[in-house]
Amino acid sequence: MNHFIYLDNAATTKVKEEVLQEMLPYFRENYSNPSAIYNFAAMGKNAVDNARKQAAELIGAKTEEIYFTGGGSEADNWALKATVEAYAEKGKHIITSRIEHHAILHTCEYLEKHGVEVTYLDVDKDGKVSLTELEHAIRPDTILISIMTANNEIGTIEPITEIGKLAHEHGILFHTDAVQAYGHIPVNVDTMNIDMLSASGHKFGGPKGVGILYIRKGVKIRSFIHGGAQERSRRAGTLNVPGIVGFGKAAQLAEESLHDRNMKEISTRDYLIKRVLEEIPYSILNGHKTDRLPNNANFCFRFIEGESMLILLDQLGVCASSGSACTSGSLDPSHVLLAIGLPHEIAHGSLRITLSEETTIEEIDFVVDELKKIIERLRNMSPLYEDFIKKNSEGKVENYV
Repeated sequence: MNHFIYLDNAATTKVKEEVLQEMLPYFRENYSNPSAIYNFAAMGKNAVDNARKQAAELIGAKTEEIYFTGGGSEADNWALKATVEAYAEKGKHIITSRIEHHAILHTCEYLEKHGVEVTYLDVDKDGKVSLTELEHAIRPDTILISIMTANNEIGTIEPITEIGKLAHEHGILFHTDAVQAYGHIPVNVDTMNIDMLSASGHKFGGPKGVGILYIRKGVKIRSFIHGGAQERSRRAGTLNVPGIVGFGKAAQLAEESLHDRNMKEISTRDYLIKRVLEEIPYSILNGHKTDRLPNNANFCFRFIEGESMLILLDQLGVCASSGSACTSGSLDPSHVLLAIGLPHEIAHGSLRITLSEETTIEEIDFVVDELKKIIERLRNMSPLYEDFIKKNSEGKVENYV
């Protein structure tokens, strides 16, 4: 294997060198527990305070509205479960979408077992929520709307500002899972009418195991993890100072580089999309063509299994991901691809490529050139493809999708 090309940045990112250097002193030199009262502890406390400020500035929040968590999944669980508990007297109905991350969907399933009613909104073929359908779903007992900022699989960016406005017009709290968006696209909690927001450090050049939940001042949700008085008595547990410092530094770097990074990633992404759609027959792009994350390209290739494609790419040193059944250990393909209307047999042949600012055109050329060979090889072994070609030659072929 002569190459190593990492194209799975939606799964996790490499910790930036500046982030690592910022973190290192808090493992062995400034290793204090920031909750202690002696002077040594002040170094850790000050570092946490600075990181909280950096995390807040990236989304236009107040410093005191940022709460550090163990990651995006914890933040999502906290937002939903604690809201249901705090606003139980008003109602037990929440609204979300069918394409949310499982941290939201599985939490909703848990809440349904405990008497909460959940409305799951459909999305269109591009993965967008309908504002009209959302408004129709609102009831007098609706207490929370939770819609992701951008989808982790197909990259579609949702109309968050309009959703938040609609929620506030009806006196409903609005939470967004911004794990894929935070640090990647501009987000402002005030202009976008966001009451709660989840993010995770390892998605934008920070460390794993640390995230945030933004909670707008005045939102009365309680603790999720009980114990000590850390995080202003809202999230117990000794603070992960190195991780928090890394999150803050990564947020600072993301804010400073956002525009230039977006331009570079969009250019590389669009080059990739153009080559794939023009050079690989029976391929489609999933997600919105323009309202999508700068680094996301998600394709489906007919007549192949995504798992086989991933294995062959891996043998070439290329890391990517798929909505294929085998990657999740499930017999079903991606719930997101099914929600946008793809039939099972096409959804199984999906490939998600997520870039970074370090991804080069030369790497994309190598991947597309090899992908063409892989797909041709897999299709030549497919009886479905053979049958399709035969029907096509006889003029009996059905529509592609």
